[in-house]
Amino acid sequence: QVQLVESGGGLVQPGGSLRLSCAASGRASSLYAMGWFRQAPGKEREFVAAVSRLGSTIDYADSVKGRVTISKDNTRNTLYLQLNSLTPEDTAVYYCAAMEPLRAVSTLQKDYEYWGQGTQVTVSS
Repeated sequence: QVQLVESGGGLVQPGGSLRLSCAASGRASSLYAMGWFRQAPGKEREFVAAVSRLGSTIDYADSVKGRVTISKDNTRNTLYLQLNSLTPEDTAVYYCAAMEPLRAVSTLQKDYEYWGQGTQVTVSS
């Protein structure tokens, strides 16, 4: 079992930045790929970014490419998401997720077994 706890969300002005964190426990994070997803009001949850278990492979959604950086610190069992140049369209609940150990990284929600409770990001002036 893996437990995930996100933090770092909040209210930010357009053009601003936030760094989200996801603390993992239960199993060493070096064993599994992890990702970030988000769900905006009235919309389905969507993929944002994912990283392989050792960090060698990274994928981003086209909508965030160039503005977002995912990183994984396996010494701290923590996943990060740096959000830059935020717009109101980035307003959503952001979820951290983890796959079963040793599986190849995926952009599909169905491939993720463990989910955090989410952290709210609101971009507004």
